[in-house]
Amino acid sequence: MTLSIYSASIPVFKQILNSLIVILDKAEAHATEKKIDPNALLQFRLFPDMFPFTRQIQIAADFAKGCAARLAGQDVPAYEDTEQSFAELKARLVTTLAFIDSIPQAAFEGSETRAITTGSGEKTKHFTGQTYLFHYALPHFFFHATTAYNLLRHNGVDIGKKNFIGTY
Repeated sequence: MTLSIYSASIPVFKQILNSLIVILDKAEAHATEKKIDPNALLQFRLFPDMFPFTRQIQIAADFAKGCAARLAGQDVPAYEDTEQSFAELKARLVTTLAFIDSIPQAAFEGSETRAITTGSGEKTKHFTGQTYLFHYALPHFFFHATTAYNLLRHNGVDIGKKNFIGTY
């Protein structure tokens, strides 16, 4: 059996993005129940040089939509990065899910050898689709999704591995 680039990417992105929506709901409920200012969670970071929770969610969504678009040979939709609430972050994830659902599976055929370029200037990187997915996009996606989960877990939000893994 051959593993397709579509199967190795889109269902994985959808699984974790849907899990992040559930986690955001739990974080919002936690803040309400404990009478915590939501910004205490939304802007939390473990160390001053890291991105806060909100940015971790934004970047995870960016890697999902960017990877899907590039592998399918489409333009990457631009997001404004203006989310300041749990509801706005959930909306970003829902928008990302709708975008990746809109791409036909056939658009991914042959994408393992598609030339993909990211960045600009000194930060330009060139990949084949397969290398881009497995060595760049998925690791970055999981790093930011996991970091978002860990920031909430560190702050006492009642979430566990089952919440992160979600349904598949």
